[in-house]
Amino acid sequence: MLKAKDIMVKDVITISSTATIEELARILIEHKISGVPVVDENGDLMGIVTENDLISQNKRLHIPTVVRLFDAYIMLESPGRIENEIKRMAAVTVGDICTRDVVTVTGDASMEDMATIMSDKNVHLIPVVSGKEIVGIIGKMDLIMGITKK
Repeated sequence: MLKAKDIMVKDVITISSTATIEELARILIEHKISGVPVVDENGDLMGIVTENDLISQNKRLHIPTVVRLFDAYIMLESPGRIENEIKRMAAVTVGDICTRDVVTVTGDASMEDMATIMSDKNVHLIPVVSGKEIVGIIGKMDLIMGITKK
């Protein structure tokens, strides 16, 4: 049975959290990839950023619905969510738009585990780690190619 270490891309392109949005876009285009792990100054994984993060930065701001009840105004959406959306839209660095809660696997993760993670958690890239070190990355296409090798 194939494991993560058998199908992962070992030459992982990463980006610093202080890199600009333009630098990120250039890397994604240049390397024809859909996302990259975000690393701190020590090279440790601190997030992941994808083309979806870039796209969502340019979306329209959804104005929340407000209901008036007697003399009170009640916002039907979380103010925190709206604040986060505004921050992402005004982002300048990769650290501003990256996802900090990264789903990772070790090299021994099975194909079934990775497929389940991608499906259940709606993630498209899974960094493969050994401790804090990134040793590889698996995208949807890597998983599909692995399925054909079974």
